[in-house]
Amino acid sequence: MSQARTRYSSVAIALHWAIALLILSMIPMGLWMTSAIDNPDSQALAYRVFQIHKSIGFLILALTAVRIVWRLTHRPPALPGTMKRWEAFAAGATHVAFYALLLALPLTGWLYVSAGWAVSQDRALEVATSWFGLFPIPHLPGVAELSTQMRRALAFQAMGAHSLMAWGAVVLIVLHVGAALKHQFVDRDGVLGHMVPGLKAGHADEPAASAPSPVWAERAAGVALVLAVAVAGAIAARPYALTEGQLAEIAPAPVVVAAQPKPEAPITPGAAAAWTIDAAASSIRFTGTHAGKRFEGRFDKWEGHVWFDPSDLAGSKAVVLVQTASARTGDPTQEGSLQGAEWFDPAQYPVARFEATRFRSLGGDRYEAAGDLRIKTTTIPVVLPFRFSEAGGVAKVDGALELDRTALDLGMASDAAADWVSKMIGVRIEVSARRAS
Repeated sequence: MSQARTRYSSVAIALHWAIALLILSMIPMGLWMTSAIDNPDSQALAYRVFQIHKSIGFLILALTAVRIVWRLTHRPPALPGTMKRWEAFAAGATHVAFYALLLALPLTGWLYVSAGWAVSQDRALEVATSWFGLFPIPHLPGVAELSTQMRRALAFQAMGAHSLMAWGAVVLIVLHVGAALKHQFVDRDGVLGHMVPGLKAGHADEPAASAPSPVWAERAAGVALVLAVAVAGAIAARPYALTEGQLAEIAPAPVVVAAQPKPEAPITPGAAAAWTIDAAASSIRFTGTHAGKRFEGRFDKWEGHVWFDPSDLAGSKAVVLVQTASARTGDPTQEGSLQGAEWFDPAQYPVARFEATRFRSLGGDRYEAAGDLRIKTTTIPVVLPFRFSEAGGVAKVDGALELDRTALDLGMASDAAADWVSKMIGVRIEVSARRAS
């Protein structure tokens, strides 16, 4: 008898154990993070574990799809003929149930994330997904366009099904391991050797004790079991209905945006001396806290138009245009979330604009520039204190201020109370420029 008939293929064995290890890591991870995310002391770590949990879930989904295709195109080793009919039926149904769970668990998790609602806090929470920080994974299409009530209900039911199926997976794992050990140490039929290299595998030519069950019956039983668990979890997790007042409190009405961004207003030059900014030696950075942990970010793409002379403050002016899609924090999930409609929304509003038209001296090398900052459709007055020094025709400018993100309509659907992202965001500007010819 060939080894191909008595063992699974090397690819099948590798996929089996890779998926098994990933699933075993997900169970304690899921149990810990769901409680730790509400604790301020562990919130930052729980946030990162959530991102790892999502990435592993998508990896399991991909590996399971490969495993199913491989299973359908490669014949597995036969079960021992000495197995009772009900045992063979249970083995087949359990395998199908495992496959169904390994597909349904990541898909319900994906649906939950796409709904943009935190079940534990019963509030909107939009978080992007990045696969191990390598590339973004979009939300499921159509979910974001649903009403707030529908997204809330969908999130509760998706998480209910996800949680109950996770416990169902624990039960199946216990049964699967128990059955494997029984075959190895009680029946001694070599079934465990089909999947464990180094163990003696059983023979596939032993006569069957009874006629095998139809394959369709095993598959139907396995899928029906998973569907029953998922539906039970979804029904049990149905949320209570919200009144109009409650809905308004926890989920502010979405901002209606224009179909097309308005073109940028032309830049009118100032009367003072013009300067050319050295982009390589200049930066716009921002700081704040997220989940109790400090973060630092920057804008990679921006341009500044400056006319400034300490002896002609009345004729001084500055216009800074920032490409909001270029915001970087070093955390792909944060960067992905900043692209969302409730944050910078660069798809609709690609440019933030600061225009300073009023300058005054604060003594010595200290000055301040007053003007307007526009992000999306919101414009607020801003005063930027800065230091200015010049040597050899090269000027150095260093300024800092704090901005109230809630006044700029940033993150107001998910985090209006600043439970996750700090309300005040520090901004620091460092500029090196030469006098224009």
